[in-house]
Amino acid sequence: MVVIGIDAHKRTHTAVAVDGNGVRLGTKTVAANSAGHLELVRWGEGLAGGHRFAVEDCRHLTRLLERDLLRAGEVIVRVPPKLMAGQRRSARTRGKSDPIDALSVARAALREPDLPAASLDGAERRVRLLLDHREDLVAERTRIINRVRWHLHGLDPAVETSVGALTCVKNVEALARRLEGVGGVEAEILADLLPRLAELTVTERRLERQITARVAPLAPSLLALPGCGALTAAKIVGETAGVGRFKNRHAFARHNGTAPIPVWSGNHDHHRLNRGGNRQLNAALHRIAVTQLRNQGPARDLLERLMASGKTKRDALRVIRRRLSDIVYKRLLEDSRAHQPTATF
Repeated sequence: MVVIGIDAHKRTHTAVAVDGNGVRLGTKTVAANSAGHLELVRWGEGLAGGHRFAVEDCRHLTRLLERDLLRAGEVIVRVPPKLMAGQRRSARTRGKSDPIDALSVARAALREPDLPAASLDGAERRVRLLLDHREDLVAERTRIINRVRWHLHGLDPAVETSVGALTCVKNVEALARRLEGVGGVEAEILADLLPRLAELTVTERRLERQITARVAPLAPSLLALPGCGALTAAKIVGETAGVGRFKNRHAFARHNGTAPIPVWSGNHDHHRLNRGGNRQLNAALHRIAVTQLRNQGPARDLLERLMASGKTKRDALRVIRRRLSDIVYKRLLEDSRAHQPTATF
């Protein structure tokens, strides 16, 4: 089986084909458009024996490439950047170039037989795009709120407005009416900032309702988990990008960074905190854990048992996140079986 590794960029894609022993068979660079992708398909068909493609898992660059290759009936596997970088460092060839990176992708795919296969994007990607857009608007709103509060302080130190108050449209409109007729440069700046602040809040709330409506049919079991709201569920669904690409719950835990890393030798069994993995997923699991710990329940009981056995609260929270990872994985599987996402072109 010939493996064709692809190093994807905005304008060009470089492909390197290797045989079953990792020996380079050829190199080809094409334009990053549908015509160039067709060239890759024809080039792969001209190689002796069967073939499959391997791309680095950076879907903001490879989405169109994967779509065209899948529609042409090709098989594609996604190589995590960590595997590709490790393969490149261990190679005898020094330096970094598109052919070197493509060769590293191909050899990493050859070495790892259980890599996830690419598939057409479904409803999960639409949820993630909306969620990312909302988070960008929230960050922009926070920056404007900070500027508004500083200008208010410069205008009149006696005016005290909290951050939470400025996320309410009525309060922002009332503040704008209060500043009508006030002179000075800072008042003029506030007159520009406050309408934008109200607009961002209206758009953010509309996006939240839209995300809630989209995630409800995708993850009903996940939404039933105590402590998991619509936005947290949307984050998990969007960042997971299809739970079927994980072979078991342990692979999912490694992906979200809740699986501890073994660091021991001899008779001393020891693990340390995993600071890698998808930190967005890790943060979502942390929010669920903290929310569950506010009320009496299984999570609270587990925390008390772990702390009674000598663990610190931080270590106990790590154990709870690991347990939650398994629960979330199981519920995602249930939801994926109940709802088969429709692929979009």
